[in-house]
Amino acid sequence: MAQSNIKVAVQKFGNSLSSMIMPNIGAFIAWGLITALFIPTGWLPNKHLATLVGPMVTYLLPLLIGYSGGKLVHGDRGAVVGAIATMGVIVGTNVPMFLGAMIIGPLGGYLIKQVDRLFQDKIRQGFEMLINNFTAGIVGAILAGLAYFGIGPAVEALSNLLASGVNFLVKHHLIPLANIFIEPAKVLFLNNAIGNGILVPLGIEQAKTAGKSILFLLEANPGPGIGLLLAYCFFGKGNAKQSAPGAAIIQFLGGIHEIYFPYVLMKPLLILAVIAGGVSGVFTLSVFHAGLVAPASPGSIIAVLAMTPKGGYFGVLAGVIVAAVVSFVISAIILKTSKDKEGDISEAAAKMEQMKGKKSSVAGALASNPGALPDQVNKIVFACDAGMGSSAMGASLLRKKVKEAGLNHISVTNTAISNIPSDAQIVVTQEELTPRAKNKIPGAYHVSVDNFLSSPEYDRLIGQLKNGGDKAEVHEVVEEAEDNTPHPDQNGNADQGLLLEKNIFLNQEFSSKEEAIRFAGRALADSGYVKESYIEAMIARDQMTSTYMGNDVAIPHGTEEAKKDVLQSGFTVLQVPNGVDFDGQKVRLIFGIAGKDGTHLEILSGIAVTCSEMENIEKMVAAKTTRELMDILNSK
Repeated sequence: MAQSNIKVAVQKFGNSLSSMIMPNIGAFIAWGLITALFIPTGWLPNKHLATLVGPMVTYLLPLLIGYSGGKLVHGDRGAVVGAIATMGVIVGTNVPMFLGAMIIGPLGGYLIKQVDRLFQDKIRQGFEMLINNFTAGIVGAILAGLAYFGIGPAVEALSNLLASGVNFLVKHHLIPLANIFIEPAKVLFLNNAIGNGILVPLGIEQAKTAGKSILFLLEANPGPGIGLLLAYCFFGKGNAKQSAPGAAIIQFLGGIHEIYFPYVLMKPLLILAVIAGGVSGVFTLSVFHAGLVAPASPGSIIAVLAMTPKGGYFGVLAGVIVAAVVSFVISAIILKTSKDKEGDISEAAAKMEQMKGKKSSVAGALASNPGALPDQVNKIVFACDAGMGSSAMGASLLRKKVKEAGLNHISVTNTAISNIPSDAQIVVTQEELTPRAKNKIPGAYHVSVDNFLSSPEYDRLIGQLKNGGDKAEVHEVVEEAEDNTPHPDQNGNADQGLLLEKNIFLNQEFSSKEEAIRFAGRALADSGYVKESYIEAMIARDQMTSTYMGNDVAIPHGTEEAKKDVLQSGFTVLQVPNGVDFDGQKVRLIFGIAGKDGTHLEILSGIAVTCSEMENIEKMVAAKTTRELMDILNSK
């Protein structure tokens, strides 16, 4: 367990570093191209354009990193303070401050976030802009000064120490040994901490003085991966062999290395092949003194060649080819001599996503159809992280569609992923949660949705069931799901106390989804529905998987662990006519939820049905009074 926690912590650290570097890769490439073209030894030497190289690497790139780091923590305000603070480490040192920017940028975002919390609800109306601007300026100025005198020199010393270590390895021809650690780290998704945290910053400093750096190729070399995948093309079995050619194209030309990780996970001994390929490739690069002028991201052969300096193509290509050949030969031997039964690439892909901790953009290229629908369908389970909000709404809509299709004997229930019953035949989850659901109950038929309120997957599933798709048949359920939800009173309203007019807030404006979620949580706490600690659990739940439901609706609620903090079931409704961003999705209606013992499920079902129609959404967004909005919710 301790090792697992350490791995998760390192993965999160690596993802944080990557999140500061990856949005700015275009700027790194622009700097690399200008360097490759216009410096005195470049393809098109130009003394005027070459003057761009120094300022870009000294000022532009660190500022972008600091800005991105601050934004990760606290949106635009964090980004501005992070950029201001980064100027302190830039001016206070004589080396490019990539490591310093990675430290001071998020720190700036964190500090202004704490200041904003301190002043929350304490600023008089009309003074918001004045206070916000001055607090950001003051915090940024203080941090810039501290960075100039403290963080900058400290990071410069650390950078020089790391650079000395790398130079020692290069000088003594030991740099290839680094791949003994890098290749396994890639498969375990720990490479971001190594690559973006150490190799890229040091590589840029090395390239600034030497014009190129071998460090950019330690993990970006596509040779080990393409060698392994080609071995699967010739010597693999089953769906692994069938999927390998497509994976090879994605890996070598697209530069998405993670697509070969499941093939290693399926047969762990193959890690020796990619290690040997990586070591031999880097050894070849060092022999020819090869390197790149800037990071190659993604690690495509196209990006690698684009970042290769003039006169360096032979050495770079030799390093890629040698790595590919060595990896291919060792992988072929392992595949041919192994007596173990070939694993399933779909299961390996799911395992990869579980290790990564989030959905993979390329795993879909490997996953095969989990199989036909069961011959006897009688139980569908809609699952989410806590089993409190999104799954309840999704199950309500799917249950309605099942009844409308005349499939009255199919039970549709909802639950937390950790509580999915072993007899669940069809499991419906948000696409980011599907790998977890598959790991919990791999034998079920899994359906992924990205929009809970209007997903086409609902109708597709109903069509399969109704029309006998994949031999599916409907059989009577022996036991109907227990109905432990409340029922509307005689006036058609939800049980008194669950949704009060005082908890409907009209014409709200929020600068971020976190601010909106905190507002909803505060309303629930002030009404006595939850403890104070539930508010942070709502933030944590949305960070795990977005609570955006589709149709401009979000339903923030707590984590499964936070159910103990719910005192009684209750709701709050926030009308946000101008919308607030939920991970790229515009949300205009926010339903804050606190659910206890299932007593909130029926009103949540009614909300789901109402919000499934955009006409009702528009009416609620346009509502002028809380009573008008309440009446729309109670109309179904």
